[in-house]
Amino acid sequence: MHRIFTLVTERDGDWFVAACPEVSGANGQGRTKHEAAAGLRDAIRMILEERTETGMRGPSSDGKLELMIVE
Repeated sequence: MHRIFTLVTERDGDWFVAACPEVSGANGQGRTKHEAAAGLRDAIRMILEERTETGMRGPSSDGKLELMIVE
């Protein structure tokens, strides 16, 4: 399965920095845009994997599971 995310790259001196607005905390950097994007791709994979594992465990003993509607 594949997913599509937004890639935002910016130049920072000699480096490129990549971020993804849809995945908070995901970023990558490199000497080229390609390297920065590759680092971001790896970060997104790790974050989504962690979120999947955490979500499968359910809430902690003091946590509360609720549903909410966002319009």
